[in-house]
Amino acid sequence: MDIISSYDEAEKAGKQTALATVVHVQGSSYRSPGARMLITEEGRLTGAISGGCLEGDALRKALLVMHDQKSKLVTYDTNDEDDASLGVGLGCNGIIQILIEPIDPSRADNPIQILKRITGRRENAVVGTLFSLEDRWGIQPGTCFLYDRNGVAVENISNSALQKVLQTDVMSAFESKTSITKNYTSEKNNTTAFIEFLRPPVFLVIVGAGNDAMPLVKMAELMGWVVSVIDGRPEYANTGRFASGCQVVVARPEKALSKIELDDQSVYVLMTHNYNDDLAMLKQLIQQNTSYIGVLGPKKKMDRMIAELEDEGIKLTSEQSSKIYGPVGLDIGAETPEEIALAIVSEIKAVMSGRAGEFLRNNEATIHSRASQEILKENVE
Repeated sequence: MDIISSYDEAEKAGKQTALATVVHVQGSSYRSPGARMLITEEGRLTGAISGGCLEGDALRKALLVMHDQKSKLVTYDTNDEDDASLGVGLGCNGIIQILIEPIDPSRADNPIQILKRITGRRENAVVGTLFSLEDRWGIQPGTCFLYDRNGVAVENISNSALQKVLQTDVMSAFESKTSITKNYTSEKNNTTAFIEFLRPPVFLVIVGAGNDAMPLVKMAELMGWVVSVIDGRPEYANTGRFASGCQVVVARPEKALSKIELDDQSVYVLMTHNYNDDLAMLKQLIQQNTSYIGVLGPKKKMDRMIAELEDEGIKLTSEQSSKIYGPVGLDIGAETPEEIALAIVSEIKAVMSGRAGEFLRNNEATIHSRASQEILKENVE
């Protein structure tokens, strides 16, 4: 994650930092809850909380947060196209709540350290961020709860009653793999929690280390994905050709999968330009727990591969067939290796997001689901 790398650089240089997180949205916005941006004292921004319209003002407020060492909840109302309070008419038709937290390097449970614990392992997790919509000038607890498959990993909540109900909701979010926003009310406190379910980034396994794999690696890494390139030819599969830091494995198809650690966020693209190698890999991959297997080449090649599998007594189930995408990529008229890489990455993103990959102008619904905007309520005794 770029935010963590930037934080490590700033900490090494002795620079103060703050983390801005979109914690709630009402209406339309460029980014959804969970979007984050790191701000350093010299004004360096890593990540994004909008399309660029809010970052300048958020920077100014983050500098105050660093000076005061106190978290601040900031509200941006972009409903009015003529509103020039930010120096630009935004017209996004939304109300965006952004929590800005100072990062104290001496704290082992500061927000960046919590994010580090998540990114250091390819596991699902839930992060709880607490704030107050009613008392914006009061205490904003911030990022203070982490739950993973081993249970509660970080818990920094002084209210024992809130701690108990929050833990129950966090566990529920982990099991259902959904994020929720909930308001907890009591006689003394009114606290809102953004309970965020986080998956590890997509793990793209590219089988084939030809020249056309290079732009695909670059584009996937730009997306923040983890990438492995596998090829049985050492003259192709080497770090001299793939110097970006992606994992490069020299292995034949029959041993390839044993060389990497896979999980349910793993997706595959077969582009060896060798029919037998692609077929051998496909035979193994259809048994894997994956949502996506892309196969480079024409439809006739894909039909032939399916027919040969059936000749060997391997009849694909509807579930297995549904995760094979061949020819690979969205139909965007791609010709060059770079354009093909764009088509492939776009298709993978659509599949992993459960989208059809259509023109947004033809979508009568909202771009981002409004279900995440609902604030649930619960009384805390």
